[in-house]
Parts: sequence; C-alpha cells; structure tokens
Amino acid sequence: MAKNIVAVMGATGTQGSGVVKELLARGKFDVRVLTRNPNSEKAQALKSQGCEVVQGDLTKPETLEPAFKGAYGAFVVTNFWDPATSASETAQGTLAVKAAKAAGVQHLVWSTLPNCKAISQGKYEVIHFTGKALVDAEVAAAGFRYHTFVEAPMYYQNFIGMMTPQPLGDGRTGWVIAMSPDSKSVHVGDPTELGRLAARALEKPETVGQGHHISQAAETVSWNELIATLNGQGHNFAVNQLPNDVYDSLPFPGAVEFREMMNYFEEYTYFGPDAENKIALANTLCPEGFTSFADWASRNMKPG
Repeated sequence: MAKNIVAVMGATGTQGSGVVKELLARGKFDVRVLTRNPNSEKAQALKSQGCEVVQGDLTKPETLEPAFKGAYGAFVVTNFWDPATSASETAQGTLAVKAAKAAGVQHLVWSTLPNCKAISQGKYEVIHFTGKALVDAEVAAAGFRYHTFVEAPMYYQNFIGMMTPQPLGDGRTGWVIAMSPDSKSVHVGDPTELGRLAARALEKPETVGQGHHISQAAETVSWNELIATLNGQGHNFAVNQLPNDVYDSLPFPGAVEFREMMNYFEEYTYFGPDAENKIALANTLCPEGFTSFADWASRNMKPG
C-alpha cells in the first residue's frame, strides 16, 4: 500500500532537514521536499535518499499549491533571516497555509514562536517571534482536519553563527547581553531535533493535532550556566551585561530587536508563561530527550 505523503517546506534548511531526516528514519510516510531550487546539491542529495523533490518557493506563491497537492501532511517553516524574502514572515506563512489548505492537506504542522507583543501587552515587539505567532490564527481558522504548532528553542548553532563569541574590549572574549546573566529563562536546543516532534505529531494527530503547542527544549539555562559549561570544556569565555540604552546603541543591525528579545526572556522566558506545559508535552512525545548543550558544544565548539 502506498504511504501518505508529508510535504516538508524548507527541507534543505536547519529545521526542515531535521524533519526530513526523522520522517525517513521512522518510515511511516513518503517524503516530498519543497525547495526553492530542486536542482541544488542538497535537494539532489535528498532525492537520492528516496524523497520526491519539487519546487516550493515562498517568493513565487504560484509554486506552493501544486507543491502541496496530494500530500496528507505538511511541515511549514519560514526564515526571518533569509535575505531572499522581502515579505514579512506573517505574510509568507499565511501564503503557505492557504496554499496547503487549498491543496487538500489534512494535517498542518506549523513552526511558530510565542507572541511576545501579546504576552508583554505591547512592551516587547520581538518581530522574529511575533511575526511567526501571528500566523497561528490563520492556521487555526483554515479548517485543517488536524493542526499542530511546534516551537524551536534558541539554537545551539547560534553560538557558531550569528552569536559567535566576540572581543569584549577588556581582553576577554564572549558575549554582551541585555539581561541578567543569572536569569534561568533561556530554552536551548539543537533545532535539527525539532523533526522528532513534527514526525511524531503527524503520527499521532488524535493526541496532538487539535491546535496543541509543543516546545522543544533540551535545557532551560542562564547565560552564566552556558558560560560555565563552555569554560569547563577548556574555553575562556565571559559575558557582559549592558544597560538597555547602551545595548541599543551597539553598531550592528537589529540591536534593539535583540535587546527586546533578551528583556522578554528575563520577564517571561523564551517560550513564555506556559512554557512548562508545552515542554512537558514535547517530552511526552520524545521521552528519550534531546541533545544537551554540553554534548553539542563538545562536538562543535572546540577550544583553541
């Protein structure tokens, strides 16, 4: 018998690639890869693993409905940091949701984050969170048979990407932050493991397909705990807390956005006031847990 198809958007990216990997490993569904460039090396590598590869490009809305056609389930994710997309994440996500519904998708899994603006009653915008969250209502209103919201943690990979340690100006190397380094409010993890949640949600729609929010967090940590872990592995990093106005004046794009994000973490935690319930549901689905920061860092952040 033919298996149901799951269409995976962003399948060559961080979250989507993890979803594809988990779906292939579990073998319950056939996998269709939606990608901007079906001829790319990454896309062709997925094709060689047995995936169907089609064009599904958020910058070309006309490609979306045909890409979803015939799929039972879909995983949809947008990328705030993608320089190729000028539309907001809310607009992008809404386009994808409407195309999936029009194509007949039965179970939509949407990668979202908390609505920081609503949670903080307008105090913090944090558009790379809130822009995703605003799509949640579109998902709920679309009338899918099943829909599930999954939330990725702060990426470990940030520490070797956009948050690479920098000179602090006093002989030390590390990070400047706009929150207390003792605030145990940051949910962290390897986002490639979000695929475990997506795959199991698709397998258990009666359990977690009624608009459930599921949050992946390997750990809930403070900045000081992250630093202690790294320094225990042979690094010599430090963290420096700056006042909000000083942080806002730092010479990099998005300084205010990042400052608001950290202020929000300290007041409400990364996943917001209902974090414990959302994380507990994820841990029920994935009782084996997720990779710890110490294990990830030991493999990916070598001293020297």
